[in-house]
Amino acid sequence: MIKAPIRSGQSVFHPHGDVIVLGSVASGSEIVAGGSIHVYGTLRGRAIAGSEGNVSARIFCRKNEAELLAVDGWYTTAEEMEGVSRGKAVQAFLDNDALCVMPLG
Repeated sequence: MIKAPIRSGQSVFHPHGDVIVLGSVASGSEIVAGGSIHVYGTLRGRAIAGSEGNVSARIFCRKNEAELLAVDGWYTTAEEMEGVSRGKAVQAFLDNDALCVMPLG
């Protein structure tokens, strides 16, 4: 659990479990987790879940402004998410070898 915001240029790597961020994640930063990633603020950087082959990993955030979301090697970029899930609370997960980014709620 990370209780402070993650600033631009910072990288968090936790290969064997989930990462929970109570603050926001700045543009230019990166979170890599073997499990799921939970961001209770705005996610502006890169979030890479399931880095060790965990296909059931998910990414949750309260406000999606991410540069990149990835689960087990499948990814989507900010340009691909534009208009669909930007600025919303979302979860990202794998479904039949495709990365889905769905609004929460």
